[in-house]
Amino acid sequence: MRNGRHDLQKDGYLTIYAALSLTIILSLYLALLEGVRVHTFQMEAQLITDIATDSVLAEYHQKLFERYGMFWIDTSYGSTEPSVETLKEHMEWYVQQNCDMEDVFLGDYIYRDFLGMNLDSITILGTVVASDDDGRFFRERAVEVVKDDIGLGFLEQVSRWLDTVEIYGLLDSSLEEDKRQADEVIEELDGQKRQAGEKWVTIEVKNPTVPIEEIKRKGVLNLVIDHPEKVSAKGIDSDQVISCRRDREGINQGNWKAEDEEGLTERLLWQEYLMRYCGFYGRELEECALQYQLEYLIVGKDNDTDNLKGVLHRIISIREAANTMYLYLDQEKSAGVDAAAALLAATVTLPELQPVFKTVIMLGWAYMESLHDVKCLLEGEKIPLLKTKETWHYDLGLILEDMNLDGLLAEGIQGEVDEEQSKGSAESLVALSYADYLRILLALSPLEKQTFRMMDIMEMDIRQTPGNAHFRIDGCVDRIMAEISIRSSYGYSVKICKKKKY
Repeated sequence: MRNGRHDLQKDGYLTIYAALSLTIILSLYLALLEGVRVHTFQMEAQLITDIATDSVLAEYHQKLFERYGMFWIDTSYGSTEPSVETLKEHMEWYVQQNCDMEDVFLGDYIYRDFLGMNLDSITILGTVVASDDDGRFFRERAVEVVKDDIGLGFLEQVSRWLDTVEIYGLLDSSLEEDKRQADEVIEELDGQKRQAGEKWVTIEVKNPTVPIEEIKRKGVLNLVIDHPEKVSAKGIDSDQVISCRRDREGINQGNWKAEDEEGLTERLLWQEYLMRYCGFYGRELEECALQYQLEYLIVGKDNDTDNLKGVLHRIISIREAANTMYLYLDQEKSAGVDAAAALLAATVTLPELQPVFKTVIMLGWAYMESLHDVKCLLEGEKIPLLKTKETWHYDLGLILEDMNLDGLLAEGIQGEVDEEQSKGSAESLVALSYADYLRILLALSPLEKQTFRMMDIMEMDIRQTPGNAHFRIDGCVDRIMAEISIRSSYGYSVKICKKKKY
């Protein structure tokens, strides 16, 4: 009996020890389980917010991406008015969908919601609208599209073209003022009376460039395009584009600040984006609201015809400055003009007019050469910025013939043009196409105006696609910063700040 009682006491002692141990183990287990729940809740909240922000970014505007290669979220989502609140609602939906277990197969019967997660609130702390910072972020997206495809060597070449234009002052020329002053001198002397021996005679001085001025009045399109009637006459309602809305009533703005400064490389890459995605004369985009889109970026008129005219006048101005400079530097051509000017001054018995006649003949010659240059550009040929004897087209004899002065020339001044030599030599040098001259004009036009005009083009083109009649580029965002608060039915909550962009 003693042994039996001893065994019972021993068994009882072990049972109490096991019960006490089990309590401690259970407490530890429950603590670990709670810790797992807390950490799983926090990890799941991070994953849910990641998925939600990625899902919102995945709702980029597809037509904008297909046409222009850019990722932007249209916060109007096809409605008439863009709103960040609509974007917030989309994010709330994604967060809540990932918090729920409704999509778990047989979740109501097999699983228990271990976390009990629900969305508490979302606050949008920051966004970037395409038009922010004068279009700075918009240009950044454009640069990202093309930067991997364009070599630095090409950008350096474009930079050298710009240096040439700046060094030689091809856009700062005073040729119009020089021509005006020369014309005033000739006009002042014409009709004056002077004494010739015992008689008084009336001086008749005709401006030798009058025939060229008559040519100018035909209009630039008639002078450089064989069939000007085929030039696009498309136009736009300028009141409906962002560049006008910005000045008239303001546009949507984000609250993100740019971090880095734009350099020359970024500016040139931006231009190459424009060259790649915009149409221009000779490479028209028929389906677009404007066919000459690059010309619109430079000139900013509401129709193709005026934009093309504006660009051609600018190119002619560059060519006139370069061609006039070459004429003065070429001793042979300058001497020929000197001889013609002296002979012309002698015929009107006014030797003091020799330098004036030289000026107007030089300018007339340079202008006619410039018309030829632009005509060649529009036909797909290339013209160097600075010409040489081999790339020059018009002979002095032909120019004076256009001025009705060929009868005054001394023998040996007249000549003919060797078209084949001129074309072949031009191609052997570093020559520029019409598109290259557009690159120069883009680089020299105001960046801010250029950027918003590109946004105009995007708006006009996207609005022509189904379901996008009210598309606005200032309703598009490309990065989000949001504070997302998630709570658990077990008494936990967490706030997560997400900052994401394309």
